[in-house]
Parts: sequence; structure tokens; C-alpha cells
Amino acid sequence: MTTRELILRRLRAALGEPRPVPVEVPRHYRPAGSVAGDLDVLVDRLTDYRATVHRCDAAHVAGVVDEVFGGRRVVVPPGLPPQWLPDSVSAVPDENLPPGTIAAVDGVVTAAAVAVAETGTIVLDGAPDQGRRIITLLPDTHVCVLRADQVVGTVPDALARVDPRRPLTWISGPSATSDIELDRVEGVHGPRNLHVIITA
Repeated sequence: MTTRELILRRLRAALGEPRPVPVEVPRHYRPAGSVAGDLDVLVDRLTDYRATVHRCDAAHVAGVVDEVFGGRRVVVPPGLPPQWLPDSVSAVPDENLPPGTIAAVDGVVTAAAVAVAETGTIVLDGAPDQGRRIITLLPDTHVCVLRADQVVGTVPDALARVDPRRPLTWISGPSATSDIELDRVEGVHGPRNLHVIITA
């Protein structure tokens, strides 16, 4: 008898008879629609993650973008509503810009697909008003515009609203990580600064 056979025999003896596989897999987790999207919970989570949250009506989005980026250059996806950009901002449309050009701008302005209140997560799906994933990873500051009706309660609710075949980016605050001593370092895997503009 080989060593392999001996080990396998001992494992089989320890495990006993194989258990029957259940015909139906139990699914006791919360389904979509079980929790309402609470805007205040989302704001609390985002603030806790060190994102800056701005609440305004749709007509004042450009004013907030001006506060964040006035006088600077930002990359924008091709389908971004032009009324979101003030004259003080120099917009660089993403027409397959190379990474070096994207990294050299001061920031990026995008829309969002959906946001999860419970986890404080914003989901981008690469739609024309959100653009390629790379434009939200290289610039140092990301301004994301989110409508209040895009806020859902849980992750299952968010998954019900997006197409899983699209390139989904899940954002929970600015990019951050911690070393073994738990020292927080921001900007390692994406923007150091996240501004979320929530409109009515």
C-alpha cells in the first residue's frame, strides 16, 4: 500500500459515510426588496468611510463641481450631462485616453448606476455617463453624482438593478488600505478623495 492510499483510507475512515447532498439549497438570506433604501444611512456610511457628501438639487450640481475642481482639469466620460460641468472646469473627454493622460488630470466626474445604503457602496457599470473603469481609478479625486432614486437598501437590491455582464466597479469610500500595524494609507488602489453629490 502506498502512502497516498494509506492517507486516503484514514481520511475515509475519519469522515465516515458520505452525507446525502440536499436537493434544495437553503436560501435564508434577505431577498431583494426586503429593506428600503435609506438615504440617511447611505450618507452615514459614506461619511464614516471618509467620503465627502454634498446634497443638493440637480440644478446645483455644477456649483458643487466648481467648489471641488474650479480652475482645474478633469476627465469626463462621453455621456456625462454637460450641465454638470461649470465653465471654471477644463473638461478632458475620455476618448480612449492613454493611462498617463488620465493620471495627469486633477480628477474625474461621473454618474453612478446604483448605491447600496446598508454598505455605503456606489456601483458604476461603465454606462456612457460613467465611462471606463480606468478613469475612476487613476485620478486623485473622484466626484460621483448620484440621484436619490438610485439608492437601494441592500446588495441583492443593487444586483437586481445592474447587468452582471457589465464591468461593475463597487466603491465604498476613497481607496484605502492598512498595513500590519493598522496604519491607514489612502490612494493605493484608486482616488484618495471621493466626493458624492446626491441630488433629489
